[in-house]
Amino acid sequence: MRDNARDLELELEWFAQVLEARLAAYFKPEDRGPERDPVPPDLGASASWYARFLDRHRLSTDERLVLLLALIPHVRPQLLDVLWSRNQTLERGFTEFGGMHGASHGGFLPTGETAAFLLAGDDLAARFALMAMFAGDHVFARQAILRLAPAAAGEPLLSGALTLSREYVAWLTTGTGHKPNYNSEFPARLIATRLEWDHLVLPAFTLTQLEEIEHWIRHGGRLLKEWAMEDKLAPGFTALFHGPPGTGKTLSACLLGKHCGCDVYKIDLSMIVSKYIGETEKNLAKIFDMAEHKRWILFFDEADALFGKRTRVDDAHDRYANQEISFLLQRIEEFNGVALLASNIKANIDDAFVRRLHTVIHFPMPKPAERLRIWQGAFPAKARLAADIDLGRIAERHELAGGTIMNVVRYACLRTLNRDSDTILLEEVEEGIRRELHKEGRIA
Repeated sequence: MRDNARDLELELEWFAQVLEARLAAYFKPEDRGPERDPVPPDLGASASWYARFLDRHRLSTDERLVLLLALIPHVRPQLLDVLWSRNQTLERGFTEFGGMHGASHGGFLPTGETAAFLLAGDDLAARFALMAMFAGDHVFARQAILRLAPAAAGEPLLSGALTLSREYVAWLTTGTGHKPNYNSEFPARLIATRLEWDHLVLPAFTLTQLEEIEHWIRHGGRLLKEWAMEDKLAPGFTALFHGPPGTGKTLSACLLGKHCGCDVYKIDLSMIVSKYIGETEKNLAKIFDMAEHKRWILFFDEADALFGKRTRVDDAHDRYANQEISFLLQRIEEFNGVALLASNIKANIDDAFVRRLHTVIHFPMPKPAERLRIWQGAFPAKARLAADIDLGRIAERHELAGGTIMNVVRYACLRTLNRDSDTILLEEVEEGIRRELHKEGRIA
């Protein structure tokens, strides 16, 4: 963080010199001599995140200035106050300077016009060249670093606000990633686990398939770039986890994130799915746009709500619903991260999705030996089991998923603590099992 702050101080000093030179040339053209732009600081020897970012993307001087222009309102907004100058002739601000007022921010918010003034002035060729920085194939757009916000209908393109993504505001300042908060703009929660792979009891074939996802997260970037497979393979990885509740689907997603250094975000489908035409697609697009080019895993639990089977078209509503599914299919294919879909029943997922998934992983109900492993590792170390508790017999007799077993253990432990004891009794375990079976509509 200190290295970033040091380098940014040098960058801001350079930017201030460039801005001062531009304003001097604008207001006093008669004093204008041979143009010699201030030289940007040499950060080649720095180890800061900011310096490494500049080196990695090989940004030109103009790109560097635009990046700083977008960053300044977040770190030193007063530096742009001079651009509020009033045109005494017209009794308003200078059109050439661009800029806009924010809803809460009291300072000058730069627009594309501000960048054009800084880099091009009256030079039309330079102004036209500037537009390339805001094109979809530029590194700013490809890496979702900064963008020119859409202008209002009928207004010039460069009147849009120059917007730096919150993630890159965090990276460029503190050198650490921004973790978005759960809200209407990003309806997803960061989920994690303290458990390890040893705690996950699954058949060997399921664990092997999970390793495939881990291999992609660790080596997919090299496969696409170093092995030149970008034109032949999709940029991301999608998988379907299917199986009964409590069999380890969510835990597997968390463990993949934990061991690959990825944040896992569980999508709140209640805030994504909308009855209004087009709103579901819009809500989902926000999620995918924020997750582009980040080491995130998007986890869609109960994915049937989004990726369910298409229906026969009987009315306009059916037609729009099918269009919605087609949009989701296209968007998830274009996503360059990892998307995991979870469903209790594979047959509920639209066939077109299943065909395009990179892997489909079944999470079966655990067999007796697996259930015994879960029971043996489920109770707290401080608790003692009564002598008549035979975990082997319980595992053999009751077909329960791992999540269900943990519910039984929670119930029995709380009953034990309520008795002010540390010995778990057989009747408490059996009562916990009866309660869980009753919830599932089964008879103990």
